[in-house]
Amino acid sequence: MSYIEDSLSSGEVIHKVFQLHWFAKVPMYCWLVLGLVTFGLTWLIALYEYFRLRSIEQGVTNKRVILKNGIISRHTEEMKLSSIETVEIEQGIWGRMFGYGTVKLTGRGISDVKFRNIDDPMQVKRDIESVSNPID
Repeated sequence: MSYIEDSLSSGEVIHKVFQLHWFAKVPMYCWLVLGLVTFGLTWLIALYEYFRLRSIEQGVTNKRVILKNGIISRHTEEMKLSSIETVEIEQGIWGRMFGYGTVKLTGRGISDVKFRNIDDPMQVKRDIESVSNPID
C-alpha cells in the first residue's frame, strides 16, 4: 500500500497521483550504461537511483497535496488545499520541449511544496486548482 493511501483521513479520497516524467530517469540509465561498460561501482549508483525514483509519491486528495520520498527513511511534505495561495510552473527549454517541469505550490507564510520533474506540469496545475476550487 502506498504512503498516500495509507495516510488518508476519514472522508478523504485520492483525486490524482502524479507521475515523474521519463526524462527524470535519464541519469539512472546513464549510470546503468556506464556500469555495463566499466563493471564497477556505477551499478550500485544505478540501483540506488532506481529505488530513489520508485520511492517518490506525489498526488492530490480532496483535502491536501502530498509529496513523499525516501527509500528507507521517509520525508513528506503536505499542504492543505485551503492553505495554497499560488501554483507556479517552472520549465526550462528542455522541459518545454519534452513536457516536464516543476510545479511549485506556495502556501501561507514561507511554506512551499515542489513537485520536481513532473510529467505534464500544466495538467498537474489544472488538477490541483480544480480540486482546491471546485465548481458548484
